[in-house]
Amino acid sequence: MATIDPARLLGDLTTLRGFGRFRTGVHRPTLSPADVEARRWLVARMQEAGLDARIDGIASVFGFTRNPGRRLLIGSHLESQNEAGWLDGALGVICALEIARALRGLPIDVVAFADEEGHFGSFLGSRSFIGEVTEAEIDAARCRTRGIALRDALAEAGLAGVPRVTLDDPSRYVGFLEAHVEQGDELEAKGLRLGVVTSIVAIWNFRIRFAGVQNHAGTTRMAIRKDAGVAMVRLANRIHDTMPQVVAERSVWTIGRMSLDPNAPSIIPGGAEMNVQVRDADPAVLDRMEAHLRALVAEADAAGPCRVTIEDGSKGIPKVMDARFQDALAAAAEARAPGAWQRMPSGAGHDAQVVALRMPAGMLFVPSIGGISHHWTEDTKEEDIVLGCAVLADAAEALVKG
Repeated sequence: MATIDPARLLGDLTTLRGFGRFRTGVHRPTLSPADVEARRWLVARMQEAGLDARIDGIASVFGFTRNPGRRLLIGSHLESQNEAGWLDGALGVICALEIARALRGLPIDVVAFADEEGHFGSFLGSRSFIGEVTEAEIDAARCRTRGIALRDALAEAGLAGVPRVTLDDPSRYVGFLEAHVEQGDELEAKGLRLGVVTSIVAIWNFRIRFAGVQNHAGTTRMAIRKDAGVAMVRLANRIHDTMPQVVAERSVWTIGRMSLDPNAPSIIPGGAEMNVQVRDADPAVLDRMEAHLRALVAEADAAGPCRVTIEDGSKGIPKVMDARFQDALAAAAEARAPGAWQRMPSGAGHDAQVVALRMPAGMLFVPSIGGISHHWTEDTKEEDIVLGCAVLADAAEALVKG
């Protein structure tokens, strides 16, 4: 079994927590001053560990081993959601660094991919690494909250003109491992300490628009109104009430954004829009959910009095984790925590699903206290953090030695 240093692991996580600290969590959006400072700190820690470390042209941080042989890449992401948790992404990066130190003689690379959280785009760092991000996409990207162009943010960070690291030869790697907090409550609810990820769900987004008639809120009779806001709320309720008829056990659906036009107290909204997101790991279930959603939209449009239309948004592809990587993680979990682990899908997206398009990949979950993530109260017990890192290290050693 690999021997990690729990104090060093937890100490680095605590230090990283200080970059952009917000209450008990962090506010560290991609390429914000706190994020850039954290990336520079990570480079220094990687160099201390004997790695050849650098920040590339998309702001991913790489620590390359000097040891010969086929490499294992381990890591996650460094930035956070706004005013969010301190372990989402950070756990996987610092576990990777600790494993590189604990297994110093083995060929292990460490990575903190940029912008997994999507402040500028979708999985920019990992997608850039596998060659899926064009210069045109970088030119067009802007921060969804700060409004700054990605090119300008990179320049402010001193990364203008810096080359991007890309995966020219996937065969140089055994594969990719990522540790992460579960971001749900299943492990905690079952009294388990580890989750070996079997697959990562696809996320499908749809935009539904409602066209009514804008008019005065005080003088327009109720009988003749075409209120787009009312139409939106009615359809939202239909989706919530009827989607269980077509889903599977782990399917989820969310209406996470709604808007009115105009959004004013004394005006009947003539337009409205909402985003519907569905997630599952089975393409057939996703197809059923989409078909049901489109049927509900057609039903609402036919019933009136407002026109209702639906448009496709982004559609991801479910990704199964590599069987050999799953088995290595399972064996390590059983050795360290007999009977206290399970295989399970991930309901959230991760860099592992992107890297898995080019090389074998595996993921390990540790419990999230209360199932909370994407919020500053996110937390995990220290003993579970240490156990997760030790299990990941054991699996990494087995995979590299093969």
